[in-house]
Amino acid sequence: MMKVMSYNTLFGGFDGNDGKRFNAQIKLINEIKPDVLLIQEAKNFTQNGMKLMYEMENQINMRGFIAPAPHTGQNTGVFIGPGIKPLSFEVDSVHFHHAVAILKLDVPNLDQPVTVISAHLCPFGPHVRLREVYYLTNYAVADQYTLLAGDFNSVSPYDPDPVGLDNLPSHFRARYVKPDGKKVDRRTLETLYQAGFVDIAHLLEKHGDTTVPAANFTGTEFVPFRSDYILTTKALSALAVSYEVIKNPITDFASDHYPIMAVFKK
Repeated sequence: MMKVMSYNTLFGGFDGNDGKRFNAQIKLINEIKPDVLLIQEAKNFTQNGMKLMYEMENQINMRGFIAPAPHTGQNTGVFIGPGIKPLSFEVDSVHFHHAVAILKLDVPNLDQPVTVISAHLCPFGPHVRLREVYYLTNYAVADQYTLLAGDFNSVSPYDPDPVGLDNLPSHFRARYVKPDGKKVDRRTLETLYQAGFVDIAHLLEKHGDTTVPAANFTGTEFVPFRSDYILTTKALSALAVSYEVIKNPITDFASDHYPIMAVFKK
């Protein structure tokens, strides 16, 4: 079994020097015990000799790999549990507003390596996100095991128009609509699906649950919608047995995004 969790942590769980949310996230991770954890907004994880990353590694008993985002500081990363062997690690901060972390793994009891990609797509415009995802389409090789997860800041063609979108301030609303301002722009996910990626939430008929905003973060730049995704190649999707958005008192408070989780079993 491989339990995968993806989480946009909102500034790494810190509000200035206040680490209450970081500590809550650590508690949650230790309760869930994922085998693979993909994070976004790992802010300051590379500062002071990677001190924060090492602290997190020690607290959750997982090995971390951080992809620095030089332009925004909102790094992405992947953490892996004991028994999972890293084979290679790549960072792409050239073609992305933030960065993507690409980690190839040897997972016990799986018959081929698994490539996991932690992505945080540009929040500011559909045209930028569309350009970004074309750099990810080549990873959708049907018979290989690849998992792409993270915060895509995009609406899926499987999901309805977000309720309240017309009431957002125009500079926020422009993030989600086509240039004419009349229709929701779904091209980011459409492109990934067309390339061969499978939406695990949709596959398991659990895509009706929103991932933003968390309960303690209403009235910000979001309306309720599914912004976070776990996508896989066709071969890996055949092993998917469960998916959920983790909503509880900890996740209501710990970030403006709810974490998502999927379980794969050979």
